[in-house]
Amino acid sequence: MTDRATERKVAEAGTAALELAKLDDKERSAALHAIADAIEANHERILDANADDVAEGEELLDAGEYSRALVDRLDLSASKLDDIAEMVRSVAEQEDPLGKTLSARRLDEDLELYKVGVPIGVIGTVFESRPDALVQIAALSLKSGNAVILKGGSEASHSNRVLYDLIVEATADVPDGWAQLIEAREDVNTMLGMDDEIDLLMPRGSSEFVSYIQDNTKIPVLGHTEGVCHVFVDRDADLSMAEDVAFDAKVQYPAVCNAVETLLVHESVAADFLPAMLDRYREAGVTLRGDAATREVVDIDPATDEDWETEYGDLELSIKVVDSLTAAVDHVNAHGSKHTESIVTEDADRAGRFMRSIDAASVFHNASTRFADGYRFGLGAEVGISTGKIHARGPVGLEGLTTYKYHLEGDGHLVATYSGENAKPYLHEAFDGEWIPGHRSGGGE
Repeated sequence: MTDRATERKVAEAGTAALELAKLDDKERSAALHAIADAIEANHERILDANADDVAEGEELLDAGEYSRALVDRLDLSASKLDDIAEMVRSVAEQEDPLGKTLSARRLDEDLELYKVGVPIGVIGTVFESRPDALVQIAALSLKSGNAVILKGGSEASHSNRVLYDLIVEATADVPDGWAQLIEAREDVNTMLGMDDEIDLLMPRGSSEFVSYIQDNTKIPVLGHTEGVCHVFVDRDADLSMAEDVAFDAKVQYPAVCNAVETLLVHESVAADFLPAMLDRYREAGVTLRGDAATREVVDIDPATDEDWETEYGDLELSIKVVDSLTAAVDHVNAHGSKHTESIVTEDADRAGRFMRSIDAASVFHNASTRFADGYRFGLGAEVGISTGKIHARGPVGLEGLTTYKYHLEGDGHLVATYSGENAKPYLHEAFDGEWIPGHRSGGGE
């Protein structure tokens, strides 16, 4: 695709965004249900395309160019497609974030200021191998009234094309151009320079990739980076619970960013906890590494300094024995990626200390890190998990794809009235109210 073609697609998305923002929630939700229906009705078409991606991925895995984790993330199944359709319907059923009054303040009698939720506009996305990411991002963009530029990885190109085509076919009543698919790496560089047309970029990938995007654009970037997540088994943990939580966090689906990569164990329970835990991991095929203190208790390979900051995305795990809660916190803050961390303990005070001390988007008590997910959080879905602190953090759902503007409803009010020697004071009173277009003049358009 030429630069001009990419620019045309972005321009079309910009035009569509203005129209999309005017659609009411019933229209946007109906379009989402149509997408879910299309996915359910086209299993064979999608799976045939996906089989081509997986076959090519296996060849590149054998050639040493792809990892097993990447190929596993590519693979779709009939049950996964059912889950994707359910996810789209869940997004459709979420509360409409647009036109929602976030706050209301009376500046004076008949002079009322409303803070109202609105779409961001045009969102550019670049995401990794999972084909379901395309559907999640498109669904959340549509529900939140945003036009979206979709750039998936070449490893999922067959699946992405079919899913994109089905989405466009199912949303014929939505303004043309609201979703655009681009495929070449050069298209990404074109997008980076279009700061007048694109309102937000959302890259999903490695820290290096997200940093590249941030360093080469003036567009605001909401980055989804790697997940180096931890589970800390505290001295006061229920060890049976800890075993289940640590197992689920690693083994349930190891290829995703909310899977645990490092297990921290308090020294006072290490001898009781680690032998049975490691037997269970070994039975599941997990490759294990540990620090010197861990290897005094169990026989495993040594962990390196690099292991503490590695997102394996596979059945691999590093283990460290720590002598205190403070040491666990310090390790997490030094080596984690600010994604998701969990403590297993029966001591509420220690749990609170851990959760307040950890700098991460999500911190859990007695729960698997795998819960860090937009669907599981009740957000319908997510466009990614933001490990930053500005605008949106953690699983980014509809709220993270909206901004706000101020609507002021008056009745001929003048600033001069509130200035000068005889200035009238402002009331500045918060009140419980909803913005109704044109209600001061008796109606809207």
